[in-house]
Amino acid sequence: MTHPQIIQGGMGAGVSNWKLAKAVSQMGCLGVVSGTALDNILARRLQLGDPKGHMRRAMAHFPNSEIVNRVIDKYFIPNGKNTTDPFKPVPLFSDHPNSALVELTVLANFVEVFLAKEKHKGLVGINYLEKIQLPNLPSLYGAMLADVDYVLMGAGIPREIPGVLDSLSQHKKSSLKIHIENARKGEEKEFNFDPAHLNIPNQSRLRRPLFLAIVSSVTLATALARKSTGKVDGFIIEKPSAGGHNAPPRGALTCTDQGEPIYGPKDEVDLDKIRKLGLPFWMAGSYANPQKLKDALEQGAAGIQVGTVFAFCEESGLDDQIKQDFLKQLEKDTIEVVTDPIASPTGFPFKVVQMEREHTTNTQRNRTCDLGYLRTTYLKANGTLGFRCPSEREDTYLKKGGTIEATEGRKCLCNALLANIGLPQQRIDGPEKPLLTAGDDIDVIKQFVQKEKTSYSAQEVICYLQG
Repeated sequence: MTHPQIIQGGMGAGVSNWKLAKAVSQMGCLGVVSGTALDNILARRLQLGDPKGHMRRAMAHFPNSEIVNRVIDKYFIPNGKNTTDPFKPVPLFSDHPNSALVELTVLANFVEVFLAKEKHKGLVGINYLEKIQLPNLPSLYGAMLADVDYVLMGAGIPREIPGVLDSLSQHKKSSLKIHIENARKGEEKEFNFDPAHLNIPNQSRLRRPLFLAIVSSVTLATALARKSTGKVDGFIIEKPSAGGHNAPPRGALTCTDQGEPIYGPKDEVDLDKIRKLGLPFWMAGSYANPQKLKDALEQGAAGIQVGTVFAFCEESGLDDQIKQDFLKQLEKDTIEVVTDPIASPTGFPFKVVQMEREHTTNTQRNRTCDLGYLRTTYLKANGTLGFRCPSEREDTYLKKGGTIEATEGRKCLCNALLANIGLPQQRIDGPEKPLLTAGDDIDVIKQFVQKEKTSYSAQEVICYLQG
């Protein structure tokens, strides 16, 4: 099979939206939608009135109209909610989510992929985080109902996902082992998902998408290639200069005087060993350059994955005002990207964009954990599962067995990422604030907005990368 040379990264919650993925796909590359928080994104788009009707148009193609009607009845507001009214909350996932949440999740993933693939024959992928574990089975099934071509997953060890894709393609009941922070041997639990509960008619076999694992080490790539529950179809080798979450440095953590983690020779990936695995791979992390594409191909890669330069183009889901502020300050060299080792509640380093006009002010927010995607699962004394996040209220976190040290410096990424795309929750003291992330290679964007040009398209990016 011939794979695309350029993969557009699956960024943020809704930054890599269906519009961006579609534009990239129509150019002969792999357009990728982000699968993060799609349940809330669909619910909030509907509460804003779905002004152009894209959500409802896609929903009309979902194979169970009763599920569609239930979601419409619960979340759709004709002409949209009042600006200062809060969004209706979506329930948080647990090991036994209610059926309405499962239905919303399946439908939301279907909608995003359907719109990205609508009326063209290009390839479309969806990106998930293994860390955000509980929604993944219904999310995958929804994407597969829309005939997604590729599934990309990182932020963990997605060893079970290839086998899940095999079983879901046959509409079979599937399960994933739940990562439990304090579980001992014999205390393991599973998250189960049975497509039969959705009453999907005419269940012909679904096409099994190709699976690409996002990794940062030869060790992880080798383990996935040899020990996954099904076929791994390739790898994306991501360097720590990429935006969003980064793998922590190997060995003892050392930091610069500014507090950024230091990466060294142990963090370099031996491409000779990657090539010997015999699977296609793409290079990621500051590869938005035609020479870098050429170099990657010469090193045996199938191509490159590029994120940051797409994040600020016209088609991305980032809020327009944030894009404009970023591009203006980028021209003035007043932007800095720092790797914050403690910002993310996951414990992984996270790239944060620092700008003159603050888009990172959620450090001062009143702590509220009402989205919960990055919570950690732990075992309670009574044997049931609990969920905690070091970015939630300190007293709540402590009652759940957490430590006060773990809460220091943490930011609420879940609410901030939805604010990034113009869907902030309204609070008593105002809307949630954004927190912007980007890779280290932001300067490559400057060439697209020279001579008073204030925006650029995904097509321009691809033409540049292709030389």
